Amino acid sequence: MPRETSQTLDRGLKVLELLAEFPEGLTVTEIAGRLSVSRTVVYRLVVTLEQHGLLRRGADGRARTGLAVLALARHVQPLLRESAVPVLRRLADSTGATAVLTIAEADDALTVAAVEPSRSELHVALKLGTRVPLERSAPGRAIMSARQHRALEHGWVVGTGEPDSGAWTLSAPLVGVPGVDAAVSVVGVGDVRAASVGPAVLAAAADTARVLR
Repeated sequence: MPRETSQTLDRGLKVLELLAEFPEGLTVTEIAGRLSVSRTVVYRLVVTLEQHGLLRRGADGRARTGLAVLALARHVQPLLRESAVPVLRRLADSTGATAVLTIAEADDALTVAAVEPSRSELHVALKLGTRVPLERSAPGRAIMSARQHRALEHGWVVGTGEPDSGAWTLSAPLVGVPGVDAAVSVVGVGDVRAASVGPAVLAAAADTARVLR
């Protein structure tokens, strides 16, 4: 026997999940078409969610996720950190580089977890809560590629001089976790070891995604 559910709540959550996939926003008509729901129903949902700050509508008439979603996301950060740390610890020790979990918050890449390798004399220390515009960091660019459903050539993004001169970052996005825009990275110094580090980062991103599903 199926469990009782609230159809209205279910539809409202689907609207928010859909908007998370389209940061450029969607019109009421576009939402209705994608969810196969009448435009009138979607309009009522949009107005209600807007009143609670969970979405906002711009002058172009497109709905986007609202600031209240970010406030809720901050309460999720400890859960993300707790779930990801065991995977990051294995990644850091296997690569000898600092392993990092980054999430997208608005237009910024936000560092929410970082684990330093236990047996490396030279590695990069990262401060939790560090913010960098998405387009200016390897984790951010990895997240943007996943948002745009754009396949990366090797599955990862490499950045140099991030976060400091002489450092490099290799990042892979988390895929298949609804509502979570995130990336797993390693940050190292010296020569970029993409051939050996890249597959390890991809595997860690997949493991983290499985934990969070």
